[in-house]
Amino acid sequence: MGIEKSPGRKSAGKAQRDERAETAQEKQLKKMTEEAIPPLVVKLAAPTVISMVMTSIYTMVDTFFVSRLGTSATGAVGVVFSLMAVIQAVGFTLGMGGGSLVSRYLGEKKQKEAEETASASFYGAAAIGLFVMILGLFLLDPLMRMLGATPTILPYAREYARNILFSAPFMCASLVLGNLLRSQGKTVLSMVGMGVGGLVHIGLDPVFIFGMRMGIAGASLAALVSQILSAALLLWWFLRGKSLVSVSPGRIPRRFPAYWDILKTGFPSFCRHGLAGIATAALNNSAAVYGDEAVAGVSLAGRLFMFVLSIMIGFGQGFQPAAGYNYGAGLCGRVKQAMRFCILAGTVLLTIFGIAGFIFAPQILALFRKDDPKVIAIGAFVLRAQCLTLPLQPLTTITAMAFQALGRSFRAAFLSSARQGVFFLPLIFLLPMWLGLLGVEIAQAAADFLTALICIPMLRQFFRELQKKEETKREATDSGGGKKIPGNPISGEK
Repeated sequence: MGIEKSPGRKSAGKAQRDERAETAQEKQLKKMTEEAIPPLVVKLAAPTVISMVMTSIYTMVDTFFVSRLGTSATGAVGVVFSLMAVIQAVGFTLGMGGGSLVSRYLGEKKQKEAEETASASFYGAAAIGLFVMILGLFLLDPLMRMLGATPTILPYAREYARNILFSAPFMCASLVLGNLLRSQGKTVLSMVGMGVGGLVHIGLDPVFIFGMRMGIAGASLAALVSQILSAALLLWWFLRGKSLVSVSPGRIPRRFPAYWDILKTGFPSFCRHGLAGIATAALNNSAAVYGDEAVAGVSLAGRLFMFVLSIMIGFGQGFQPAAGYNYGAGLCGRVKQAMRFCILAGTVLLTIFGIAGFIFAPQILALFRKDDPKVIAIGAFVLRAQCLTLPLQPLTTITAMAFQALGRSFRAAFLSSARQGVFFLPLIFLLPMWLGLLGVEIAQAAADFLTALICIPMLRQFFRELQKKEETKREATDSGGGKKIPGNPISGEK
């Protein structure tokens, strides 16, 4: 005869679980709003940077092994990269939008709203990813031509894209889950989930491509397996209660404003990543006029540049939960301090990478296509041009991510659109008309420079807004006899 638990014991157990959850949330809030900014941001950003670098490494490994199959196969990876950017745009839109709101809700101690936002983001991303998969497979060949595949590149692009499309629901879901964990400061769990998938991808690439003689289809199959594994592991963290919020179907909101807030907040990420796909397609089409070597050269340089830029994006994603928590708690001085620290540290780091990339560009390109001098020459020139603007990337990246994390959606969307939309798309059509291949090679660097120019006044205005908000809260606190806000050791605010 079994022993039944009394209702009183069940209620007591639930109360204990709720109390432990509340204690964990309070501890996290105290950490995010009281720990010194530089070590806090570094601790949050380090796992995120590792995760982003791992993701970039396995795309570089893909490119490295596929490049052994020929110039057209190398170009195919660049063509499909724009498709991956669109899929990632869905995941980042809902992941960054939901994550930004979750961190602010947790800072404001609104648990119900945080869980509704997390659930809507996760299930919405999986559904949209499934739709993209079905539509993409149905329109595969015309889609590849639209993205810049030449007749010789098309067979390789078709084989590579098929498994990438199958991975779309898992890729979208894993990006949302990873960003939701980061938004709570659980960056290590996010890193492990994404990193394990990346390591599996790297290990399976040579096995599938050469060992099983699957060619370029083997590379995309490795990507599919890794995305399924990452999504499963990240979801497991949520099911095991490692997250401060749940992604339960019962928590899916039935209010349209909840979805609108996610989409509005995540729209800058859609601009950033969606326009990256459109920009890559436009670049491929412009380069295709000059042959498969030009497509391969510019796509290789773009992958290498994104590998370095992923460090800054990872740093920015680590910064966002710190900004969201502190802004939600009304500590605007700490938000400014975090932004200044990230911009300064990022500028120093990316300047070092920029100098190294400029000097060794031909040698780096030769690692991928050493038997094709034209690919090396075109790719090295593009990489050097972009290395000149690399020190400007922390300014634009951190500013756009701060706007997004703190709900300045319009400004975040505009700044995120500027680099590969507002400036790049007109330049990639106009410059080749005037300068030929040189115009293709310098279009992205010119767009990066113009984006940095417009970012400076936007950042100054934003700092003035934070200063005013901080002063208003301090006056209200002082007049009410409450506890004063600690001084800001870097900005000099008191």
